[in-house]
Amino acid sequence: MTASATTATRPQAGPPRDYRFPIFERVTLDNGLGVIVAPVHKLPIVSAALVVDAGAASESAGSEGVAQLAARMLLEGTRKRNGDEIGEQFERWGAAVGAAMLSMTVLAPRLEQAMTLFAEVLLEPAFPERELSRIKSERLADLLQLRTEPRGLADEMFTRFVYDKSSRYARPEHGDVASVTSIDRAAVEQFYQSRYKPGGATLILVGDISVTDGVALAQRLLGAWSGAATPALGVSDKPARTTRALHIVRKEDAPQSEIRVGHVGLPRSHPDYFPALIVNALLGGLFSSRINLNLREVHAYTYGAHSSFDWRKAAGPFVVSTAVKSDVTADATKEILLEISRIRADAVSEDELTLATSYLDGVFPIRYETTDSIARALAALTVYELPNDYFDTYRANIRRVTAMDVLHAADKYLHPDQLQLVVVGDPTVIAAPLAALDAGPVSVYDSEGQPER
Repeated sequence: MTASATTATRPQAGPPRDYRFPIFERVTLDNGLGVIVAPVHKLPIVSAALVVDAGAASESAGSEGVAQLAARMLLEGTRKRNGDEIGEQFERWGAAVGAAMLSMTVLAPRLEQAMTLFAEVLLEPAFPERELSRIKSERLADLLQLRTEPRGLADEMFTRFVYDKSSRYARPEHGDVASVTSIDRAAVEQFYQSRYKPGGATLILVGDISVTDGVALAQRLLGAWSGAATPALGVSDKPARTTRALHIVRKEDAPQSEIRVGHVGLPRSHPDYFPALIVNALLGGLFSSRINLNLREVHAYTYGAHSSFDWRKAAGPFVVSTAVKSDVTADATKEILLEISRIRADAVSEDELTLATSYLDGVFPIRYETTDSIARALAALTVYELPNDYFDTYRANIRRVTAMDVLHAADKYLHPDQLQLVVVGDPTVIAAPLAALDAGPVSVYDSEGQPER
């Protein structure tokens, strides 16, 4: 190698290329079923996903968890075959199938066969008692483990203390011990019959298929499906309280504390979605964010800390999350509060802003390189009723956010006086230092969320 070769100037990066989300078309069948087809012919595969208004927000009080049980039970048996046979048949065709949102990815030549079974699973579920009992037992075991696992316990307790007890958001998404135990086969079938209807549902097909063929396939297999789903009640996003408070959940002899700090955030449809997105990226959404650099790099309190707005139809939570050694719990919490106050007080520098916007701009196209990821993106587009050009204009909307937009959004949508501080740890070590922060009244709870004092 010559000397000139080793000292050559590194080529400069060129301007970012324009990005175009795959073109897609929407059609509504006579039975009310929406069909979205996005032809992507790079590989001979097709991903299918069904969006149904049958999530946790549709559950009645006392039946929390029935939505997840109904979704999982779809693949556990139909009137024609049991769950093992369904799984084996999909595998024989090379199809990867998911139940959380009924979805699959399959080679294009096998699409007709796989979609026929997909339709059978959707339209003819048997809800076998034995499999329901097994799935309920799995959920109850998860809940038992949750009481011993600080991270999941902190997440559950945070939503409980942030939202009013009347809100569905205050209760575990997949149900608690009482609700899951009470759900029987009749309840699952009733939920299915009321929610799984073509009116309001959308079938998404992405991959090596034309729009004409995709719509024709949907019509052949699902055109006879009938009915409109029962209108879902709106989810309350009322906060549990509007003043700051500290909630300590007892975890005896814990060497670490799980910290959650936050409040009710914003709905996904909020007009300031993009400024709020950048606020979160700068505060705790990226590795280079203020909270992570403060707690990890400056103070060495943690391996990582992050924040997020949990985007939902109603206002989901804004939360800062981290785990630290018990003896620095109060110090770490103090730094989180300081960073939230700081981003509301002073405009970020252009360099800091550019670092965040360039990252979000640059990684955006990478998220949609597979047919499955494109299908899931179109599912989100459907659920949140986003405009058809949302993905094509995303990067421009990110770049359009200014430092003053960030400052205004931080001031409007981060509320230090309403923060709920939830800490799972050992009260004998952390309670006194946390109380000294004067961050609001202090309450101590057991692992079930019952107050001790």
